[in-house]
Amino acid sequence: MSSFFGLFAKKVDDGYGGTMYELKDAGYTALVVIAIVFLIIGVSIFGSKKKMSTKKMAFSAMAMALALLTSFAKLYSFPMGGSITLFSMLFISLIGFWYGLGTGLTVGVAYGILQMLVDPYIISIPQMLIDYIFAFGALGLSGAIPSKIKEMRYGIVPAYILSVLGRYAFAFLSGWLFFSEYASDWGFTSGALYSLAYNGIYLGAECALTVVVLLIPAVRNALNKVQADAVS
Repeated sequence: MSSFFGLFAKKVDDGYGGTMYELKDAGYTALVVIAIVFLIIGVSIFGSKKKMSTKKMAFSAMAMALALLTSFAKLYSFPMGGSITLFSMLFISLIGFWYGLGTGLTVGVAYGILQMLVDPYIISIPQMLIDYIFAFGALGLSGAIPSKIKEMRYGIVPAYILSVLGRYAFAFLSGWLFFSEYASDWGFTSGALYSLAYNGIYLGAECALTVVVLLIPAVRNALNKVQADAVS
């Protein structure tokens, strides 16, 4: 497995006394192909009609593009990874909210693959899966919100919070399993508490800022209009 992985990435110094993997050209190419294929297959499976599948594909691709662009607008970046961005998680969460759990998870995973392209921090395959595939894929959990809540005036708020909690769960797991050695640098004696606090700060801050914006009537009305077009 390690030799196969070596075809797509190489070991480099992570700048903190450890090692990480840096993607090779073959790795970048493979991730682009995987993201596109995964998105096409996933949206096709969860699209009940050809027309709807095409619309889902268009809105899903648009959401991924907006999420990627806003992920570069970092209000604050933490040294060991993680940042408060300009509402980037919201765009992926919206897809799950509009189209359901299956499409939401599919788009979330595809977005996680794209994140590996633009901002990779890989120390092992398990860490890569948890930090990128599972954590970003969990943003699609907004689709698991019951219909009664979705139909509420501010139904997107609990749906969004659920998606962020999903990502937080995997971010916490990754920090605890793979980055506990840095706990003492932040004054923690427990790797679990370190991960809870570290990941909770940046994810919680972005979540709170986004919720405040979502509660603005003008924003809610605008999202309702986009949603009406997206699901019509």
